Formats: sequence, structure tokens, C-alpha cells
Amino acid sequence: MLLKLIVDIGNTSSKIAVFSNDEIIDFRVINDKLIEVVKEVIVSFPDICSSILSSVSNHDGQISNLLQEKGYFIELNHTTNVPFKNMYQSTTTLGKDRIAIAAAGIAAYPDENVLVIDMGTCVTYDFINADGEYLGGAISPGLTMRFDSLGKFTHGLPTLDKPSAGKEVNLIGKTTDESITSGVINGLKMEVEHIINQYEALFSPLKIIISGGDYLYFENLAKSNIFASPNIVVYGLKKILDFNEKN
Repeated sequence: MLLKLIVDIGNTSSKIAVFSNDEIIDFRVINDKLIEVVKEVIVSFPDICSSILSSVSNHDGQISNLLQEKGYFIELNHTTNVPFKNMYQSTTTLGKDRIAIAAAGIAAYPDENVLVIDMGTCVTYDFINADGEYLGGAISPGLTMRFDSLGKFTHGLPTLDKPSAGKEVNLIGKTTDESITSGVINGLKMEVEHIINQYEALFSPLKIIISGGDYLYFENLAKSNIFASPNIVVYGLKKILDFNEKN
């Protein structure tokens, strides 16, 4: 059984996934000791035959060396061949996570208009049209960044943690903590709903995928065409690896 290894080094954590065909058979989210975990995964899954590495920051070069020893290897950058037409005007600054998101979106819904909303450190909106063209989208602060900024850039407001996903958030906050929570959670929810409505007015019919570490806060948006895919960046990296192996 030939396996594929995905290593995604993000802003706040790293993700490692082992695929058998299109099924994840091992998945890990780690915050430190990445090189040790990669070594452990390689030992645990000796049938890994190809891999892809994506990193938003500088990383230990030992990881690339380890992956190269396991067969076919790609380190994602703006010159990597991708399974969509990239119409973004500043391709050298396009985030690797957004490249992977576009690849996953077009693989999930080929020949359809797709909006992918990734709720991570930042909230990204990425759009691929029915002609397979990635047009771009938007970048907005994520939930943690919004909570942190209120404490950092004001003298009187506290820095709060995110509430538990699924916990009811009142529209009218009756304390300062409740008011901050309402403003951040409900404010972002309204942002997401409004942007979805704008895209639907321009591109109909539209498929919507919501993903990322904070997607559970927004999975109950009142739209029948929203589909949850928590690890879409990992799946997109797998699709880019598949595409390059075939071409």
C-alpha cells in the first residue's frame, strides 16, 4: 500500500497527515518538536512513497532532507504546478495555505463556483469560478486575533479567550466581557454572512466550504449550500501532490 505524507507548517501549529488514496489514516496537530514527529511518522509508515511540505515561515531544513529520502517530494512555492488557473495578480505573495485551499475547492466541486472560507489565525475567503480560475478573495483577522486586539490596543478592555464553540452568545452583552464576546463572535458571523450574500449575488449557483480551526463557531450558518471541511488545507496539499506526480 503506497502512502503519501503531508506536512503543513502554519502560523500557530503544524499538521501532519498520512494518506492512503484519499483517506487520512494518521493525522497530528503539533506545536513543537516537529522534526521528531516527522521522523516518528516516517518510521511508523515505511510505505510512504511521496510527500509535500508547505510552510508559511522558515523551517528546519532537516525536514526537507528527510522527506526527499522517502521518494517523490515537493516543497510548495509560487512556481509549483497547481490544478487550477491562477489569476491572482501578485502570485509571489499568495499564501501557500490559500494555494492549497484553491486546489481543494476545485477538486471538491469541479466546474462549479466555489467560495472557501477558512477560519484560522486569519479568516480567508477564496473564490474559484466554474471555469477553474482562482480569482482571489479576502483576508480578515481571525477570532483569536480579534479578541487579543481589544486588550492590546485599548487601556480599559480585557483580553478574553474564545468561548466554547456552540455556546450561545447573546446579541446584547450585559457586562463588558459579554459585550466583547458579542461584538467579536456576532460581528464575524455577520461579516461571513454578508460576504456570502455578496458572492451569491455575483456567482450563482455557488458552493461554499467552511474550514479551519474555528469553523465550529460558524457551521450552523443558515445556508443549505455550506459544507464543512475542517482540514481543507491538508486535502488541498494532497491534491497538489497528486497533480504533480501525474504531470
